[in-house]
Amino acid sequence: MVGTPPELERGTGVPAHVQIERWLLESISSGEMEPGDRLPGERELAGRLGVSRMTLRQALATLERDGVLIRVPGRSGGAFVAEPRIECDLTGLAGFTEQMRRAHLRAEARVLTAATVPAPRAVAAALQVAEGSPAHEVARVRSAGLSPVALERSWFPPLPGFLDQDLTGSLYALLAARYDLEPRTAVEHLAPVIARPAEAAELGIAPGAPLMLIERTAYAGDGTPVEFARDLFRPDRVRISVRSGVTEPEGS
Repeated sequence: MVGTPPELERGTGVPAHVQIERWLLESISSGEMEPGDRLPGERELAGRLGVSRMTLRQALATLERDGVLIRVPGRSGGAFVAEPRIECDLTGLAGFTEQMRRAHLRAEARVLTAATVPAPRAVAAALQVAEGSPAHEVARVRSAGLSPVALERSWFPPLPGFLDQDLTGSLYALLAARYDLEPRTAVEHLAPVIARPAEAAELGIAPGAPLMLIERTAYAGDGTPVEFARDLFRPDRVRISVRSGVTEPEGS
C-alpha cells in the first residue's frame, strides 16, 4: 500500500503532477509498493496530496502510458502497480527462456497446440519445403511473473520424436541437444497488430489491444531453416530492443 504522501513543493517550477509521478515511481522502485498493489481511490489520494483530481489524473495517465500503472475501470477497479516491462534483446538469437533468465525471471509455458500439420504456404516457403508437406506446429502461451507475456506459434521440420519431448522448456535447447540443429541465425520482422478475441483470451487482455508481432525464420549453422515462428508480445509487459553499431567499409 502506498505510504504517506509527500508535501508538494510550490513555486519550484516543477509541476505538481510531475512531483506526484516522481513520488509514486520512488515508492515502487524502493519496494514500498509492489506489482499488483492498488492505489487509494482518486478522491482519497487527491485529498491526501492536497491537489485536484484533475492534477492527480494527469500524473496517473502519464504513469499508465509509461506502463508503470494499470488502470481498471468499474467499481472494483482502480489504479494498480503494473509488473515491470521485460527487456527482450533481438540482437542475439536468445529464445524466450534465455531472455527471461537474463531478466532474473522464470519462464513458463502452457502448450496450446502440438501437432503435425500440412505446412501452409508461408511456413513451407520459410522451411524450404513443398506446400502441404508435414511440419510440426507448436503453440504456447509464455508467462513470466504473474501474467502472460507472449503467444508463440512455431513450425518446425518433421523431426522424429519431436512432439514426444517436453515442450514446456526451451525448444531451441531441444533442437540443439537432440537434433544437433542449434539455431544460429535468424531473419525477423516486427509489426504492430491488434489482438483478436482468441489471442486476447489467452493473453488476458481485451480484444483490440495492441500487440507486437515478431515473425522469424531461424537457421542452423549450415543454413538449414529449423523454425518459422509468429510470436505475439504484450507491449505493456515487454520492451523490444536491438543493438546496432557502425562497421568499417571494406578497403578503408
